Amino acid sequence: MATTPLLPDSRTESDGSAVIRVLSYNIRSMRDDTAALARVITACAPDVVLLQEAPRFFRWRKKLARLASASGLVVLSGGATAAGPAILCSLRAGVERTEDVLLPLTPGQHRRGFATAVVRFGGARIGVLSCHLSLRQDERYEQGGMLLDRLAGMGVEHAVAGGDLNERPEGRTFRRLAESLTDCRAAAPWGGEHTWTRDAPHRRIDALFATKGVEVLGCGVPLEQPGVSGRDLAAATDHLPVLAALRVPAA
Repeated sequence: MATTPLLPDSRTESDGSAVIRVLSYNIRSMRDDTAALARVITACAPDVVLLQEAPRFFRWRKKLARLASASGLVVLSGGATAAGPAILCSLRAGVERTEDVLLPLTPGQHRRGFATAVVRFGGARIGVLSCHLSLRQDERYEQGGMLLDRLAGMGVEHAVAGGDLNERPEGRTFRRLAESLTDCRAAAPWGGEHTWTRDAPHRRIDALFATKGVEVLGCGVPLEQPGVSGRDLAAATDHLPVLAALRVPAA
């Protein structure tokens, strides 16, 4: 029986470029099995984790800090201050700056936001953004444009954005992002495809996107990643994570 090859490990190259692992994960406000959630994140060995539906209410900072600690990471930005999106990172990252952004509120809808940061790995400098877009098609499309504007205004040549798009690849907002950015899964398929499997048909509604110049070495749901079990994936949250290995050129 054929097995999926492993993604490359994180490393810094002799020319200053860096191979990094980026994980995007909707964690449903940590309402499920947080030990299983931490095991999944740890097994993926990420340098950066883009979270959606991070805790936003009572003692949210403590809950997010506990998840980071249990996963061998630290909290970089986001949570309630970004209306849900958050970013964790490994100690390998050199943090240049962070910013949480609240998007315009549509009456009757959930508040949305972006968690953003600029980090360095070796000689590579990269912007990162976590998002959770609206359930409403028109609002989601506008937020997709805001995401592109935010990336363009971060003052970095290379960036990665990821999150729960609430839309399939054929959707208007997904296509808008893929026209300007590289859909990492489409560029270098690896692992599983569908991130929402709770009902039929299964769907890919969570994704990672990179700016041009970032080389995608593989991207998908880490179904066969050592240490990631189907039981933990089912117990951790209602979404499946997306893991990518990226090579970022030196600045």
